[in-house]
Amino acid sequence: MILSLILRLTIWFLLTSDLSIPNIIIGLFIAILLPRSNTEKESIKEWLKVLVRVLIAIPQAYYEALEIMIFPHPYEGFTVERVKPNRSKNLIFLDIFLITFTPKTLVLKYYQEGLFQIHRILRRRSQ
Repeated sequence: MILSLILRLTIWFLLTSDLSIPNIIIGLFIAILLPRSNTEKESIKEWLKVLVRVLIAIPQAYYEALEIMIFPHPYEGFTVERVKPNRSKNLIFLDIFLITFTPKTLVLKYYQEGLFQIHRILRRRSQ
């Protein structure tokens, strides 16, 4: 339950970019009211890996945004990536959020077979 609450608050703070007291109270209220899934249990190790990826994704997003402004990215590409095995729905959601959070990538579709279709903008045409 605590990990679910932390995940919801992290996403709330990333979306609002506001750490004021009223926003923290609103975020806690929303995180508590949202329904939870008790059917799947994730390991602490997996959650820590994802939280590290969140911390890495924030400066990466700023870097990519500056890179897009400075250098043109006229090409685009589509790739299909496999979801890591034995991922819960919460961790799959967070994977999609992290991919979409960076400006150069966007998850277009999640297939139930465990695949993401990802759109990327590129500086050079891929071979």
